[in-house]
Amino acid sequence: MRMRVAFVAGVAGALVLAGCGNPDDIGPPVDGPGLASAIDTDAVIADLHQLERIAHDNGGNRAVGTHGYQASVDYVVDQLERAGFDVETPEFAVQKFEVTNQSLQVSGRDVPVDALTYSPATPAGGLHAWLVPVPAGRTEGCESVDYDGLDVTGAVVLVDRGSCPFVQKQQIAADRGAAAVLVANNEDTDLDNGTLGGTDGARIPTGGVSKSEGAALRQGGDVALVLDTTIESTNSRSVIAQTRSGASDDVVMAGAHLDSVPAGPGINDDGSGVAALLETARQLGAEPNVTNAVRFAFWGAEEVGLVGSKAYVEGLDDAERADIALYLNFDMVGSHNAGYLVYDGDDSDEMGRGPGPEGSAGIERTLESIFLQLGVSPDGTDFDGRSDYGPFIEAGIPSGGLTTGADARKTAAQAEKWGGEQDAKFDPNYHTERDTLANVDRQALELNAEAIGYAVGHYAQSIDGPNGVPAAGDARTTARADTTK
Repeated sequence: MRMRVAFVAGVAGALVLAGCGNPDDIGPPVDGPGLASAIDTDAVIADLHQLERIAHDNGGNRAVGTHGYQASVDYVVDQLERAGFDVETPEFAVQKFEVTNQSLQVSGRDVPVDALTYSPATPAGGLHAWLVPVPAGRTEGCESVDYDGLDVTGAVVLVDRGSCPFVQKQQIAADRGAAAVLVANNEDTDLDNGTLGGTDGARIPTGGVSKSEGAALRQGGDVALVLDTTIESTNSRSVIAQTRSGASDDVVMAGAHLDSVPAGPGINDDGSGVAALLETARQLGAEPNVTNAVRFAFWGAEEVGLVGSKAYVEGLDDAERADIALYLNFDMVGSHNAGYLVYDGDDSDEMGRGPGPEGSAGIERTLESIFLQLGVSPDGTDFDGRSDYGPFIEAGIPSGGLTTGADARKTAAQAEKWGGEQDAKFDPNYHTERDTLANVDRQALELNAEAIGYAVGHYAQSIDGPNGVPAAGDARTTARADTTK
């Protein structure tokens, strides 16, 4: 499928020692090809073994608020400290969501249902109402006008999964007087990974059903809905480490989320991104010969609404946000039916939410070039708001990243280009107990780990040029002001 390139071995060998020993004996300047060559895939896989062991020893997952997550934090902290980094573990508040009972009957027929994360509970004894489907051809309940001509006061409304966030569908339904929402998936599987993103916007009980059940429910009927949910406030932590060398007002930040979903160990999602980024940090070292400082982030509570990354970005003052030159996100880089996808910084694919902040287009071009040098022609993928680049984009910080795909399906053209199974999910094990090391694509993991090292090394040396990002000072301030208006 691809041809490997021969990187500069001499530079790579020196990188492992960067930041160790006498500061006057600093190694040669770090660059992208050198850091890519230094990445040891066996070390990445060893990290995944450890994360899988942690999940196995702690109830099968590494979800926020669990001992498995705390052990994951401890492991990453230990690895970074062994590499010479000063490590911080900033705390943030998070709402831990649990479901004790969920059921749905429509006209006396049992229908499988999954409460969306942060859904309010139904009243004691359940909710009894009439089901009102939003007609097909409208915007899946994303706009208030979708309900024109419908009386949904006190009703349970049925909407299809579509382009807007679940919380938006739920809020619009609540504004129109609905008592609850059912969201029909866009494929014939349970909608068991949906979230309302937090408690602030969660107003009425919201559950998900499969595509086929959604089609059957379009006949309407009497509904008995039970969603027994609880929300508990707790604290969690992210892990942050930054090189002691390099300009602190041009920080290159790279992140991956450390938590899994409760359903499984999360080895691709996102142990793969964590392990690749951790190996990049080890090979770079804490005091490399770089122009720009590099900050590594391992986020908590991504799976319940990007809570860790949101708390981090919101906790920065204006000057601290301005010091971050760009953000790179690596969420799932070893999917079983892997794609090779670069976030679409310039919106050239004209899908979804539009371009990222100024500089994001250059990041996309840089990452595409890296993949091409590694022998793979990538495709673009939308900034759909489902991973930790979201808070950085909202703050006007240029962003980009790589992913091998989640629950979207590989096209025939992509299967022809990259191999794998067409019309199948990029990761058929996404958010399940099968998200294990045995189901990670080793070739995709190796290539993406090298690409991550290459990208970090490249930007550690320079953020300038035609594919660069706005420079510190007036140019950066103006660009971000324009983005966040």
